[in-house]
Amino acid sequence: MALMRKIRWLCCVLCLWSAAQPACAGAPDCTAAASVDWQAVAPGVWVWLPEHLDEISPHNRGQVLPISAVVDAGEALVVDPGPSHQHGLRVRRSLACQLGARVRWVVNTHAHAESVLGNSAFADLQALGQLDIVATAGTREAMQRRCEQCLSYLTSIAGAEAMQDTRIVLPNRIMSEGETLAVGRIRLQVMQVGNAHTESDLLLWEPQRRIMWAGGLLYEGRIPELAQGSLNGWLHALPRLKALRPVLVVGAALSVAPDAGSLPSAFGATDHYLQALRMSILQAMDAGLDGSDIRSIQLPDFAGWAGYRQRHGFNVQRAWRELEPEWLDATGPASPRLIPDVGR
Repeated sequence: MALMRKIRWLCCVLCLWSAAQPACAGAPDCTAAASVDWQAVAPGVWVWLPEHLDEISPHNRGQVLPISAVVDAGEALVVDPGPSHQHGLRVRRSLACQLGARVRWVVNTHAHAESVLGNSAFADLQALGQLDIVATAGTREAMQRRCEQCLSYLTSIAGAEAMQDTRIVLPNRIMSEGETLAVGRIRLQVMQVGNAHTESDLLLWEPQRRIMWAGGLLYEGRIPELAQGSLNGWLHALPRLKALRPVLVVGAALSVAPDAGSLPSAFGATDHYLQALRMSILQAMDAGLDGSDIRSIQLPDFAGWAGYRQRHGFNVQRAWRELEPEWLDATGPASPRLIPDVGR
């Protein structure tokens, strides 16, 4: 507690010292800021995990995915700031008051509401040119097209009180493969994957420590979201990520490699679900079922994952439409049509 008070005191002293400078615009009142249970998963890498693997509800106020931050030399980069204005404010204030860091970057890895609606808590800093909200061009376009509808939907599920003051704030900086983001001394490489989990996914990679921020491309214990994605595209993207041999992944789950020769378990979990989904649909087609029979395609190995009841059926519908032309052109049995698991 003494250390926490010193950090908060230092934060406030620094802001008072530079009160005439734009950098202190919107400095938080640390005496009133709600703390966040930031977990240090590597030096300078912090993660705020949801309390439970669950679906969006008034109880969790929309936070069902990890929110992460990279902090160094008084600067912070936030990855996927959460589902609402209030969540974004907690992230912003807690980084200043608990870790003494000013947010310089907000990264939107993909255009799902529960990840990007926290942008609105940073809109004033963005308008002053003190902060950039970063995404791919495809993500920004998808946010323009879908976020108003997604905000309404999220409000209907999480509740109006949880979503109070939340508004759509779009990224102002477009980044693509090969660019770099700097947070103090830490350098993060930008990677881009198209037509996989969504139309466009941005990943961050720190090669020195082999840490990857995978956005929505890696799941574990929660059913993957295929609504705006491609089953085959997602399966084809995974080997590229595996080939980097990350030891720590922050995605839709936090996952750590158990030893130097292994990958984080989220790779196997995600691949297992997607391969099983693909195989079950192709086998159903071989058996003469059609699109009206999709309710019979169940994956009991994943029935205990969060979101199975809400999302698996829709994933089947989405994947069926994608795989049907492929099945019509195929001549062999279903099993050889597995996506090769190269890079494991």
